[in-house]
Amino acid sequence: MANYYLAVDIGASSGRHILGTIENGKMQLEEIYRFENGMKEINGQLCWDTEYLFGEIKAGLKKCGELGKIPVSLGLDTWGVDFVLVDAQGEKIGNAVGYRDHRTDGIREKLAPIISQEKLYQRTGIAYQPYNTINQLVALKADAPEQLERASAMLMTPDYYNFLLTGNARQEYTIASTGQLLDVHTGSWDLDLIRECGLPEHIFLPIQMPGTLNGRLKPEVAKEVGFDCDVVMVGAHDTASAVMAVPSLEDKALYISSGTWSLMGSESSDPANDIESMNAGFTNEGGYGKKYRYLKNIMGLWMIQSVRAEIGEGKSYGEICEEASKETITSLVDCNDESFLSPKSMVAAVRDYCRKTNQQVPETLSELACVIYNSLAKCYKETKEQIESLTGKTFDRIYIIGGGSNAEYLNELTAKYAKCEVSAGPTEATAIG
Repeated sequence: MANYYLAVDIGASSGRHILGTIENGKMQLEEIYRFENGMKEINGQLCWDTEYLFGEIKAGLKKCGELGKIPVSLGLDTWGVDFVLVDAQGEKIGNAVGYRDHRTDGIREKLAPIISQEKLYQRTGIAYQPYNTINQLVALKADAPEQLERASAMLMTPDYYNFLLTGNARQEYTIASTGQLLDVHTGSWDLDLIRECGLPEHIFLPIQMPGTLNGRLKPEVAKEVGFDCDVVMVGAHDTASAVMAVPSLEDKALYISSGTWSLMGSESSDPANDIESMNAGFTNEGGYGKKYRYLKNIMGLWMIQSVRAEIGEGKSYGEICEEASKETITSLVDCNDESFLSPKSMVAAVRDYCRKTNQQVPETLSELACVIYNSLAKCYKETKEQIESLTGKTFDRIYIIGGGSNAEYLNELTAKYAKCEVSAGPTEATAIG
């Protein structure tokens, strides 16, 4: 009888349960459950519906039981930086506010008297983003200090769901590394930094490496889903797991983990936390085996997803991609401009950018998609050139993995702009990893 292993891969827009097994020496995957995800406005804040998500996690587990394919173990990953506070009884405190919420507006100025961005980067290796966990916590301390006072633990999103599954509260390394609170060299919490920010030290639990057994399902969860299994702390940041699925990361290859975000970079044994890397917007996230993912966050297919939601008229991403490839509009936008992070209308944001920069304004869905795809490819080209300049290496191949690897037009544009070979897939890189 085959052994099954379950990947619960939860992204910012959807989640999936994928069973893996080995047949004739090859990994076989089967998607058994899929569900939608997204932030909801609650009391004026953009939040994750944790109760809904945990219900969907359990629904996928029940599906395994119904199919008679009981996993030996499961591993769960999510996006980075977000967290949940829990009290001494294990109850959630407040809302699970998402990274696109505006509570961190102006946070750079609030943090400046505490520590400069230069020193913060040298200590953590993580590039400034307004939504980094450190910034969210400093904003929370200013807006709702009583929540931090009540907290027994701060659990990153995947750690929180592992806690709900097992009852064991632990912090995994790769997901913790996204928050700009770890010592980049030791991989442990920078407790001096935490104290300097006025955050309660006790809510930061000891860091565990990916591959650590978190425990078995809680009895009540096992009873509900119909079986018991191990819960393993995998590379809980989805990009950490996705990079594990790249066919090869030899010195001449880069990766793009393409989805809601595009994460583009290389893998190394040592961090590059110099000021030049900081100024270029590169970050050093933790990977499996204490590797570092030297990468840049690029706005990614979030822009396409948002435009499709506004004016997509039921079109598939494949149809949008195909129609975009036939357009001739040459306008380009800066995909990393903050105007595209959380606009009320992505369509308006793209048009406004083109208008302000005296370029042709895209009117139709296919013109908008053409502008976005070309802008992403140009950004990939520029990021490749930056990595080559900063590392002193040259790269002649880019592996595009994740759901975005299905965008053939974008893959073709990436090869054209970056002037290198592009290999697409696997699509389910995170689950494989």
